[in-house]
Amino acid sequence: MKNLRTKGKSTIVWILMGLLVLGLGGFGVTSFSGGSSEIGSVGATKVTADDYARALRSELSAYSQQAGQLFTMAQARAIGLPQMIQAQLFTAAALEEETRRIGISVGDQRVAQTISKAPAFQGPNGQFDRSAYSQILRREGLSEADFEEQIRTDEARMLLQRAVSEGVVAPEAMVDQTAGWLLETRDFSWHEVKADDLETPVSDPDEETLKAWHEANADRFTAPEKRKLSYVWLTPEMLSDEVDLDENALRAAYEERIDQYRQPERRIVGRLVFPSMEEAQAARERLDSGDITFDELVAERGLTVDDIDLGEVTREDLGQAADAVFALEAPGIAGPAQTDLGPALISMNAILEAVDIPFEQAREDLRAEAALDRASRMIDDRMGEYEDLLASGATLEEMSEETPMELGKLDWSSDMEPGEGSIAGYPAFRERAGEISENDFPQIERLDDGGIFAIRLDEVVPPTLRPFDEIRDEVAADWRAAEVHRLLLAHAEEDRVNLISAETPDPNAVDTEEDEDTNATTSPAAQEEPADGTEETVAAVDPHLQWNTETGLTRDGWIEALPPALITEVFDIDAMGDIEIVDADDRVFLVRLDAVHAADLDSEDAVQVQDRVRQRLAQSLQADIFEYYARAAQSKAKVEVNQSAIDAINAQVQ
Repeated sequence: MKNLRTKGKSTIVWILMGLLVLGLGGFGVTSFSGGSSEIGSVGATKVTADDYARALRSELSAYSQQAGQLFTMAQARAIGLPQMIQAQLFTAAALEEETRRIGISVGDQRVAQTISKAPAFQGPNGQFDRSAYSQILRREGLSEADFEEQIRTDEARMLLQRAVSEGVVAPEAMVDQTAGWLLETRDFSWHEVKADDLETPVSDPDEETLKAWHEANADRFTAPEKRKLSYVWLTPEMLSDEVDLDENALRAAYEERIDQYRQPERRIVGRLVFPSMEEAQAARERLDSGDITFDELVAERGLTVDDIDLGEVTREDLGQAADAVFALEAPGIAGPAQTDLGPALISMNAILEAVDIPFEQAREDLRAEAALDRASRMIDDRMGEYEDLLASGATLEEMSEETPMELGKLDWSSDMEPGEGSIAGYPAFRERAGEISENDFPQIERLDDGGIFAIRLDEVVPPTLRPFDEIRDEVAADWRAAEVHRLLLAHAEEDRVNLISAETPDPNAVDTEEDEDTNATTSPAAQEEPADGTEETVAAVDPHLQWNTETGLTRDGWIEALPPALITEVFDIDAMGDIEIVDADDRVFLVRLDAVHAADLDSEDAVQVQDRVRQRLAQSLQADIFEYYARAAQSKAKVEVNQSAIDAINAQVQ
């Protein structure tokens, strides 16, 4: 039996949260006691068929709500959901068997407390509702005695889990090492090797070279599978011209949206309220003198711009402050003025002119929108007729002759870029086009704009290498890009070797007495710093090699216009002064590590990071220890699995 971590998953979670919150009404629990009453056991502890069915239905319901559509048993099997639930149930049974063996239990008071605090059993006043408790258990086919015994068992398991793992803490050395690794910063320099750095331009290849490249890189020049499709479709836009709308209907629609077509003049404002008019006036004087900005004034009061934002307002909305705000002819500060909340300075950020669109001007827009809505309803009304035609054997060609649906053909591939107005732009069509087989009969499917379509697969053209003569220019461009990239890497390697050689002392040189004295007095700290004269060394190797420098880079840092892989490489370099080549996003860089700065673990930020690291490490260690304990308990007890009962439940839960 596969063992998995329980991660705190318990009977309480499954029963209360799964069944009572997610599963009620959507998935009723059927008793499986008519067949085998259990799917297995661990020692003397049984794993019942009802427990498995209940947990499985609860998880299916949760997945369905998360996905926004029905999550089927076939999909559950594809992700291994039944096996995960079985592993959790058998692990829970092993722990229950362990609590029984060593005599761990909880009293009635603890059981009552757990049940009374469950949200599913609380009434409108937030208190335990006895009638709701009885009704829910009855609906789920559970007796109060059985349910309360399950709660007792689960609480005992949780007590065992806490006893095993709660005392585990992360070693401080591990915390410090992890936090230090996370907070370490580095200084580095980089130089991008570009095509301009190459001494000679890349020559044009001959035909034989290009043909060989075409064959050697066939995967780059192979057209994806193509599906030759026939389809019929109908959208509300296609029918909109056929829709007749009377004047009264359009005027009614106009009146329903009058707030959209007629709006008074408005302002977008923020309001900063003060305790008194004197304080508001003093703040205004500071603004006028230039001592402070309005945003700084907001921050000074412990607020943000979002906190004071009122959005769009009319004169009526502003009350007594309206005249001051609307007197401004451009964005600025009004006031101090009296408002409903007291004296305030008001930041007027934008002017929105009044809107007055008469019916005659809005008529065409109203007609177009209403026509689309009416056409969509017409399509809904006719869907049954179209489905009957297909079911009776009508071809797509016949459908286009007998209905308003339009016939089309398309060579579809997964990477195609649909043209404007193409049916291939609809997600529903693309999904169906990718999965349909030649044995599937056309059927009516929906588009997301209210339209419909039916599709037929006429032929599948397998992936095919495109002929060289048709794509010669594309092959040449690909070869040239690869060749330039190869030469850039070679040039970077040459520069790297030259830089290392220029900075490496000659082993055959005889140290003078002065050199010995100098070496003897050089501190280790000084040896860690980059050698003076680095730029002179670079210039001697390659006068065009220019370094860009960044200091204090963190592991999660980024530099605009540089690929993330370069940042990763900086923190993989072992020693200061080392130079590495980074090949990322088809760009080539030389990267030099200049300095490594250890984290200051006494800083305020570092203390917060250490706290989070300590918590995460402790949780991980606790989970690991409890997993080992659960595995040992499962290994010690005899595990039996009734696969036929499991298969029967899986077949019924759909």
